[in-house]
Amino acid sequence: MLKGLIGKKIGMTQIFDEQGVAYPVTLIEAGPCYVTQVRVAEKEGYLAVQLGFGEVNPKRLTGGQLGHLKSNEIPPLRYLREFRAKDHDLKVGDKVAVGDAFAIGERVDVVGISKGKGFAGGVKRYHFHGMNATHGTSDRNRAPGSRGSGTTPGRVYKGARGAGHMGTDRVTAQNIKVVMVDPERNLIAVNGAVPGGKGSLVMIKESRKQ
Repeated sequence: MLKGLIGKKIGMTQIFDEQGVAYPVTLIEAGPCYVTQVRVAEKEGYLAVQLGFGEVNPKRLTGGQLGHLKSNEIPPLRYLREFRAKDHDLKVGDKVAVGDAFAIGERVDVVGISKGKGFAGGVKRYHFHGMNATHGTSDRNRAPGSRGSGTTPGRVYKGARGAGHMGTDRVTAQNIKVVMVDPERNLIAVNGAVPGGKGSLVMIKESRKQ
């Protein structure tokens, strides 16, 4: 079976086990997803399954997107994502639910887009130390300090850490434990935090670092 789903981050809460230990968890509405395409080595050169998630008004999709889905009698879906998969028996049009894909105790990777922070300084963006708060320091507390040499090279190298746009990056939270699976409500709870804000799209995959 395919170990992958598309979902929507609901938020964080806590779950207690039989011994009364509290676990901080992230709730994700995972699936149900439709198989919209199956890629094979003979045609595409690699093995993968494309899943669709989130039914939407057909007017919100382009003609090409609608044609891709209608050809296999699949409802209009807002999000399409691809998962590498070797051993599976899925066909186009099949439905994948959270109870079929994951079980309690498994380890997963969760991929999402991190929260956007806008323009941020070097201290917030790269955890620079900053300068002393005293001994003559008046306006350099959160300054990055020297960026490079003087005569040679006489410029700042590309990629030097400094102030700039922060957030909205693709981030993977790796090797997270599945704490709860609720097939009736299409919910999965994973231990700890995952990237993105409430309502953001996430991909749940089988962990690569088991």
